[in-house]
Amino acid sequence: MSDGSDQNASGPSPEPETIPGFLTVFPSLMLPMFLAVVDQTIVATALPAIAAATGGVERVSWIVVAYLIAATIAAPIYGRLGDVFGRRRLMFVALTVFIAASLACAVSPTVEWLTLARVLQGLGGGGLMTLSQAMIGEAIPPRERARYQGYIATVAVSANTFGPVAGGYLTEHFGWQSIFLVNVPIGLIAIGLTFRLTAHRHAEPHEWRADPGGLILFTIFVATSLLALEQAQHVNLDTLPTAAGMFIVGLIALVLLVRHENRTPSPLIPLGLLRMPAIWRSDAMAAFHGAALVSLITFLPVYLQAVRGASPSETGLLLVPLTIGVATGSVVTGRLVHRTGLTIAFPVVGLALVTLNLVAIALWADELGNVGFGGLLLWNGLFMGTVMGVVQVTVQSASGPRRLGEAAASVQFSRSIGAGFGTALVAAMLFAVLALKNPEAAKVFAAMVQHSGNAGQALTGPHGAAIQADIREAFRAAFLLIAGFTAAGFVLALTHPLRRI
Repeated sequence: MSDGSDQNASGPSPEPETIPGFLTVFPSLMLPMFLAVVDQTIVATALPAIAAATGGVERVSWIVVAYLIAATIAAPIYGRLGDVFGRRRLMFVALTVFIAASLACAVSPTVEWLTLARVLQGLGGGGLMTLSQAMIGEAIPPRERARYQGYIATVAVSANTFGPVAGGYLTEHFGWQSIFLVNVPIGLIAIGLTFRLTAHRHAEPHEWRADPGGLILFTIFVATSLLALEQAQHVNLDTLPTAAGMFIVGLIALVLLVRHENRTPSPLIPLGLLRMPAIWRSDAMAAFHGAALVSLITFLPVYLQAVRGASPSETGLLLVPLTIGVATGSVVTGRLVHRTGLTIAFPVVGLALVTLNLVAIALWADELGNVGFGGLLLWNGLFMGTVMGVVQVTVQSASGPRRLGEAAASVQFSRSIGAGFGTALVAAMLFAVLALKNPEAAKVFAAMVQHSGNAGQALTGPHGAAIQADIREAFRAAFLLIAGFTAAGFVLALTHPLRRI
């Protein structure tokens, strides 16, 4: 089947003279991506206000987790359906779901209703992320894609940083409902821009059948795995049995899912695609990169305030170089791939330098002032920006034009799971080191993770200095673990078979 509204058939890639101009393609794909990513983080600073208004303090974290679970589940569904029915048509569906869900979030009277609305919003947001990536591959030739993937990566990083700032401002001046209502006019603009994109259909129809068994098993796997990771991040021994139980259920669901998908004629999860060396290595690189970057973004604020004594405002300023570095590195890498045709060479160099940089942060960061530490973060961001655009271009080139959606979805899913596992492992490392050295320091650290904005307030006097020293040692181990993530990504890049497009 194909999108009946499509008028222009497309082969492996459009000729350069038929490519829509930058001002047509980029805004039309940038805005949906921005909406999907910013809603992962915009609620963070609004959670206290939401809890106060709805009275559901103990369940307020579900508002964040629900979106993440739903978006992760939605990614392969939209990727598969976009390959079959046309990606532009599915983009309209995803935007409509996202806008309707945003309205439902704004009028939700309780945390329970808001959580359900966030599930619906995640089902739209997961589609926006996957389809934006796949539509670049549909509209742009391989070498040119690298530039656009660099721009899209910049948008994603900027949206992650912009979300908490925008959420705090909107909540303070217009109420927490405004963080959802603002999606409505922006989403309508995105729908208008999507009409500007050329609709494509495949030269041959894609055979498709529903796979409800695969969908159920995949949903169980994603939901239980992410919930287990969320519990593990609480750095609380009381939550470990629950986390372990959910992780076991997720593992069983994964085994059953693989067995089921190998026997299904039209599987939801493209195991044949994932067995290709270029694709599974790229997806694994995305997972390790997500683990490293998200772990840094999550725990650097605690480190800066607890160990370096930075104020909340200084913490925000010190994180800016990392964000700028990732954005700049993504754009520059995209341009270099476009000009040279080389792909994996850039992550090989980038991940090697990032690994060395993280080791330097672990061993010597305490000897640097804020300017020097900010320089290390800028350097780290620049070379972390060499990965995601190259991964998307490589996966799309290896998959072929008919399976771009499935390929883009595999990267999105791998990065989400990698980020979850990586953050949980770093939290476990920090907690384990502190529990062995000083159980009281472990309790203080757990409180800091929950309330990072006040991380430095508990560390005063000689007793606080001793706790601070223990936390410094724990962060050395954590930074070395994050360096292990990037080292694994370096090995995968070094052995990657697809080195040029």
